[in-house]
Amino acid sequence: MDDATARRTAARNPAAPPTGPGISGPNATEPPGAGTPAGPPPADGSSVPEPYLTELAAGVHAFIQPDGGWCLNNAGFVTDGDATLVVDTAATERRARLLRRRIAESGAPAPRTVVNTHHHGDHTYGNGVFAPEATIVGHASCRRELLAAGHQLHTVWPEVAYGDIRLTPPEVTYTDELTLHVGDTEVRLIHPGVAHTTGDTIVWLPRERIVFAGDLVFHGGTPFLFMGSLAGSLRALRTLRALDAVTVVPGHGPVTGPEVYDGIERYLRFVGRLAEEGRAAGRTPLETAQEADLGPFAELAESERLVANLHRAYAELGGAAPGVPLDPIAGFSDMAVLNGGVPMACHA
Repeated sequence: MDDATARRTAARNPAAPPTGPGISGPNATEPPGAGTPAGPPPADGSSVPEPYLTELAAGVHAFIQPDGGWCLNNAGFVTDGDATLVVDTAATERRARLLRRRIAESGAPAPRTVVNTHHHGDHTYGNGVFAPEATIVGHASCRRELLAAGHQLHTVWPEVAYGDIRLTPPEVTYTDELTLHVGDTEVRLIHPGVAHTTGDTIVWLPRERIVFAGDLVFHGGTPFLFMGSLAGSLRALRTLRALDAVTVVPGHGPVTGPEVYDGIERYLRFVGRLAEEGRAAGRTPLETAQEADLGPFAELAESERLVANLHRAYAELGGAAPGVPLDPIAGFSDMAVLNGGVPMACHA
């Protein structure tokens, strides 16, 4: 195992705390919910810790799935005691049912609304656990992409015990902005343009100054742009900064504050520079990734995503429109090569 592979393996170790750019130092002021312990190990003997709830404000909780790696996304819910809105679900039936149980155990009523931040299966596979009692809401492109992708995670990780996954796309869609209300709590849905995917949604609670950022934000993990846009991801960060949130719930990783945006922006600009240099030199995305010095970004989990991100950056430099489909076999095969010849592991 070479040094780079060893760093990537260590970064994916659930026992290791997230480190790297954009992560608060020991003297930083933590937002509500940050630093919550990862919870007990699961009953099935897996090394992956069980998800846990953290309360961010009265009636607002995040559902955190450590260690935030492939398919271990975050979710959350907002309730006023009479109605409940859920933000995202999970990659397996078991995890989605655990989310539903945690909501019930908190005293909140059964959810009436589920908002999807984008179409990826780790954020949408569990929709069927909440429907038809709950209405699924998302961006119009989220619905299109979910229907087009089908059982996408089954294709990449067929060995995972997903359970009974009934693809349930958003039945209420929007294009730019949509405001929902949970009692007196305003929940604004904002589409930042093509970024992580073509159908991203920012879930913003202006009174509480809490934002559920979906996969526009990875805290301790490497951003993933393969199905979106490098330029659009930078633009989405500007949208997030303008909200002036105090608490940020990332799509993956522990709850944080707006300081996380700085590290993500540095990484995105690093990818852009690598792409310009590599393409000008006639190197493939994989060759550029293999020769890259990751520097501080080597500490981010899933660093193999660099090559997928370079595929997207190369396409944009060549004039491709944001979000135009790229060859998934090429992208995921190159990530496996960069991961030391080992396919990425899904721990859901």
